[in-house]
Amino acid sequence: MSTPPLVVAVVGATATGKSGLGVALAHRLGGEVVSADASQLYRGMDVGTAKLTLAEREGVAHHQLDVLDVTQEASVAAYQREARVDLEAALGRGRVPLLVGGSGLYVRAALDRLEIPPTDATVRADLEARAAAEGTPALYAELAALDPAAAAAIEPNNTRRVVRALEVVRLTGRPFSATMPTREHLRPTLVLGLRLPREELDERIGRRTRAMFDGGLVEETRELVEHGLREGRTASRAVGYAQALAVLDGTATVEEAVDDTALRTRRLVRRQESWFGADPRIHWLDAADPGLLEEALAVVERAQGPGAGPGCDDGPHG
Repeated sequence: MSTPPLVVAVVGATATGKSGLGVALAHRLGGEVVSADASQLYRGMDVGTAKLTLAEREGVAHHQLDVLDVTQEASVAAYQREARVDLEAALGRGRVPLLVGGSGLYVRAALDRLEIPPTDATVRADLEARAAAEGTPALYAELAALDPAAAAAIEPNNTRRVVRALEVVRLTGRPFSATMPTREHLRPTLVLGLRLPREELDERIGRRTRAMFDGGLVEETRELVEHGLREGRTASRAVGYAQALAVLDGTATVEEAVDDTALRTRRLVRRQESWFGADPRIHWLDAADPGLLEEALAVVERAQGPGAGPGCDDGPHG
């Protein structure tokens, strides 16, 4: 019996080197990269997202980069649909799909049995108005009666989540808890996680943030403003771009923007570490290990089963 094809994911916190390892693995395994970075979906958001240049991609096909204008709002549901198409297409071409990125919900949306319930702006607005008029406890009590399992998993004072749960119940006629994710991959999948000691990662973030501003982040943001960045609810709030906008508006100096970006990136990293650290399926690797690529390949080979090995070596992998 042949071994089912394997999807390989490379996840972890910002600045751990996921993109570089993804390219290197693609060369050695005969793969294509599907990005799982919410900010890299946007055209023109390059410097501030550390998006690999065409040269840095080394000829490896990359998907889910540059697919949105900055005026558009990123959607997990849309990403799930399109990323899964890209993963299946790569498999259909006999390639190894490599999902690479640090946006935790996007990773799970692509890989897991995760149902994303529908939304309705009118229904949500009605529930939000009720929460404002009646108080969140009243809506929470309603949720507890309709869907005790969902209520048990939500803080009673978390208005946003209570409203969302009631919205799903109203739209689907099913309990919100029925759509809660389970840690179950759609197909055979190996998830590699990169991590670094906190102090080393913080230093990397500081250097990278400085390099972004020195490398033209403010100028890139100025150009994006001409394409509607300020109207984009998601893109304009991205870490780095919000700070660069403050520089352009004269409400912050470049030095203040650098410091604030580094601070907010470190906070993001803590959330990423918490998200990925809770997933027992991830095989963790030392991002600073000189033998990282070979160790990753060894883990892939073991996951593929006896007799399986890297698919091919079609390019440089340094």
